[in-house]
Amino acid sequence: MSDRYDVVIIGAGPGGYVAAIRAAQLGLRTACIESRGRLGGTCLNIGCIASKALLQSSHKFAEAGRHLAEHGVKIGKPELDLASMMGRKDNVVTTLTRGVEFLFRKNKIDWVKGKGRIAAPGRVIVSGTDDASQEIEAGSIVIATGSASSPLTGIEIDEKRVVSSTGALALDRVPGRLVVIGGGYIGLELGSVWQRLGAKVTVVEVLDHIVPNMDRELGTALQRVLARSGMEFKLATKVADLRTGEDDLILELEGAERQSLTADVVLVSIGRRPYTEALGLEAIGVARDEHGRVVVDDGFATNIPGIYAIGDAIRGPMLAHKAEERESRLPNGSPGRRRLSTTMQSQRWSTPGRRLPQSVRLKKNSRRLRFLTGSGDSRSPPIPARGPTVTPRASSRSSRRARRTGYSASTLSAPMPAP
Repeated sequence: MSDRYDVVIIGAGPGGYVAAIRAAQLGLRTACIESRGRLGGTCLNIGCIASKALLQSSHKFAEAGRHLAEHGVKIGKPELDLASMMGRKDNVVTTLTRGVEFLFRKNKIDWVKGKGRIAAPGRVIVSGTDDASQEIEAGSIVIATGSASSPLTGIEIDEKRVVSSTGALALDRVPGRLVVIGGGYIGLELGSVWQRLGAKVTVVEVLDHIVPNMDRELGTALQRVLARSGMEFKLATKVADLRTGEDDLILELEGAERQSLTADVVLVSIGRRPYTEALGLEAIGVARDEHGRVVVDDGFATNIPGIYAIGDAIRGPMLAHKAEERESRLPNGSPGRRRLSTTMQSQRWSTPGRRLPQSVRLKKNSRRLRFLTGSGDSRSPPIPARGPTVTPRASSRSSRRARRTGYSASTLSAPMPAP
């Protein structure tokens, strides 16, 4: 006999785990399916948090070696302990992912470990690591599977010498020569980490400017800063071929002129694509666009009743805080599909004297509380809720702070990790 839930969420990233917690707080029996051994998705495990931890550590290393003497602090040449630096990064990730696990236990959310596939509306098959499978029934299904690194045709990623952003966060040595294919913010961020630690970094970008999704002037200023730090750029240049030598990698480049470039490690960072291939969407008829993204309406409902999608799996910026915004349009099955803004604004975080991280606060005049309520033009009916439970107001101190900042807190009773 299969388990029955009001809401089943596939994916435990910043969109999925926040949606699961909120649904459970509204009284819905909730399950969250995640194939990784830890919650938090790409952002907490192999994305935002891990990269920012290394950015901070590499910045301190560079400051100790190059800038402290300007302030009269002489410590000699610093020695790099890469294993300890990576250990700190892993500890930061572990702390935050355990925090999400605590919130799951606190809100009585079932974490189903395995890969989820939608067999039919209201039915999900979960395949575990031991090839065992189980069937879950759901009143509504939320797709929050996130994204994965985009591959480059003709280049095989082994996560050792040719790496994606995942492998670049776990190198066991500082490469002498690192070539970054792609001038987006992910490649530049990771390239700057290894450049500070001693690598000679070259960025190869097919366009004539870096960070193409940002303002042109911002990209020019950023390139100038990075070039002063020692990073080299080959713009309007395409990687035609990559050959593996005994000790190095040889890239054939096509630009104004054809040239070769050698590297110890190559980072392929040309963007990200939605992770929707293994969900069985074609079989049940869920519409996707030409890029594989799930097509949704203003209420994040797909063309199949009872199935919704948020985060990187749909069209829009691939940012963790955007996924969190989408989950804040919450379930409510009351007549007239009334908004939840009044309820949300009347509730306070139960820990006195503290505020939620900015990424999970809600504005008083929020226009985002439509997800699964049916208050937009959703083709799917709202998820029936048993009604939210209002938590006690916090101290007057936190109330004054909420009024002063223009924010009201959500019903979370513990701080959630910021992506």
